[in-house]
Amino acid sequence: MTAVRRTRRGVVVSFDEVEASLLRHLVGEVRDLLTDGEEDLLPAVRTGGGAGLPTDAELSALTGMAGVVDAETPDDPALARLLPDAYRDDPDAAGEFRRLTEGSLRRDKVGAAERLLATLPDDGPGEVRLDPENTELWLSTINDVRLALGTRLEVTEDMAEPDPEDPDAPAYVVYLWLTELQGVLIEVADG
Repeated sequence: MTAVRRTRRGVVVSFDEVEASLLRHLVGEVRDLLTDGEEDLLPAVRTGGGAGLPTDAELSALTGMAGVVDAETPDDPALARLLPDAYRDDPDAAGEFRRLTEGSLRRDKVGAAERLLATLPDDGPGEVRLDPENTELWLSTINDVRLALGTRLEVTEDMAEPDPEDPDAPAYVVYLWLTELQGVLIEVADG
């Protein structure tokens, strides 16, 4: 299991080669799920250099409302779990809220995934040193990975562990590892 310890400067997480590779792959998959179909989730704000008023696209990018074509709940259950409806009993309010917030929520989640990936050891085993801000970022991203994987596996609170012969058994073990990693990070970060 991944070793996690607290220091005066934050949290240190030690990964072996398999764990680092697995986490890199899973976070990359969730990042890709969040960016699928989106033209530009991290828009660069360009300066007009005196060219006049900004275009609608530039205003959309500046306000964080770029990239959302419709206000529908995603068809993919894992993506719907990562980007849930704010108002379950009011589809119109949920759609309007989604229209206004989904672009920035996606960008925040993708940005957090990118930052986590940038801190992981490149090849082989290694340590990651996390200050409090990066610890929160890691916890949020690991939770997103757990939610997506748990949705794909149809994990419920009262489900039994799958039979070792079940083709989903290895993925369930990964889900349990992520759950334990998240729990240990929380425990160590809280002191």
